[in-house]
Amino acid sequence: MSSIDGAAALTGLLTGLSLIVAIGAQNAFVLRQGIRREHVLAVVAVCALSDALLIAAGAAGLGTLVSGSTTALQAVRVLGAGFLLLLAAAAVRRARRPERLDPAADSPARLGAILLTTLGLTFLNPHVYLDTVVLLGSLSAHHGPDGRWSFAGGAILGSLLWFTALGYGARRLAPVFARPRAWQVLDLLVAAVMVAIAVSLLR
Repeated sequence: MSSIDGAAALTGLLTGLSLIVAIGAQNAFVLRQGIRREHVLAVVAVCALSDALLIAAGAAGLGTLVSGSTTALQAVRVLGAGFLLLLAAAAVRRARRPERLDPAADSPARLGAILLTTLGLTFLNPHVYLDTVVLLGSLSAHHGPDGRWSFAGGAILGSLLWFTALGYGARRLAPVFARPRAWQVLDLLVAAVMVAIAVSLLR
């Protein structure tokens, strides 16, 4: 068994964080669930495990296959844009009823629905494949047959650290979001982010 390449792992960690931390629909959803304190562990686990799977697939060489399938990427792009627009519409509807946005008054969403939304935001977003499978997969190859797995491990760790910090760190914002108006602003921001990403996918 080869030893861990510390330099490759650190490079993977920093590169993974630089890609994952960018504002996106998935991060906005994790943030909202964290503030609501609703199924946070499940959401964080799905996001981190999904990234781990995709990053490992990229390090194993799947990036070359994905980047060569323009038809598959186009199909995912259209599906992803439609899914994001539906979520944006739902966020706007919530924002129009600020009196229902108090998490203490809201009935919790079903775990199944939350998990489906999380999976949709992950696997219906072509940027996820481009960042994790293609880009990180290609970068990992530069570290050789052994170092690539250290690089991938660092990127996976970065994903886990980020989603954990985002999901559980959002609880510190709970006092601010005790006011319905704050929830209204957040939902409008979430809708704007999702619409912007959907439009970029359809270009």
